[in-house]
Amino acid sequence: MNKHQIVYANQIIEFEIERKKVKNVNLNIKPDMTIMVSASEKVPLNFIYDFVKGKGAWILKNVKTFESVQSYNQSEREYVSGESYKYLGKQYRLRIEITTEEESVKYFRGFIILMVRDLSNYARKAKLMDEWYREKALKIFGESLDKQYPFVQKYGIKRPKIELRVMKARWGSALINSNTILLNSELIKAPKHCIDYVVLHELIHFQYNDHKDSFYNMLFSLMPDWEKRKAVLDEEIVRDL
Repeated sequence: MNKHQIVYANQIIEFEIERKKVKNVNLNIKPDMTIMVSASEKVPLNFIYDFVKGKGAWILKNVKTFESVQSYNQSEREYVSGESYKYLGKQYRLRIEITTEEESVKYFRGFIILMVRDLSNYARKAKLMDEWYREKALKIFGESLDKQYPFVQKYGIKRPKIELRVMKARWGSALINSNTILLNSELIKAPKHCIDYVVLHELIHFQYNDHKDSFYNMLFSLMPDWEKRKAVLDEEIVRDL
């Protein structure tokens, strides 16, 4: 993919163009702030340039938002009541409560409730939250695989296992040699229908390990609205990570 540039509001906007079989011209900003435009081979380059320029204000606004997200570090969390956390596409407020019993995390009526014995033990609170997110991710991702795998099983694809990893620039990756789908642990913050899209996307890579027409033909046939699901991930979820 070649890099292209336009000038908007005296600022240079650099973007990459990926030619693939899509119905519309799509623009997404990745978590690493790379601007990606996907369009079919039939769309002229000058049309794409005009399209990007027309999105100039939106691009500059969201790049600024992503820059603030990039500079944010998980260690800046204070784990105090009132902090905002995302889970399955919804925003929850953290509520810290002291307990003399087993420490735990649960969510209830708009709150994620963190029960701890020592309110001042920052490391313990961070560990409990990380473990809770991981536990939920393994469960929800496994359920998604249960739901999506039957769609590809008839193609002779062997059911893969799921592993989690924090990734900056992608939601998932198909590790063909080890028959593993590697999923970004941050994906647990997205709605379930978006998680289903990522899981199916990676499952199809076990049939077509590229992004050529055959891959997208299969994706469109199994999930006709995948572009809408991807847009939610790229435009709504990333900014809250």
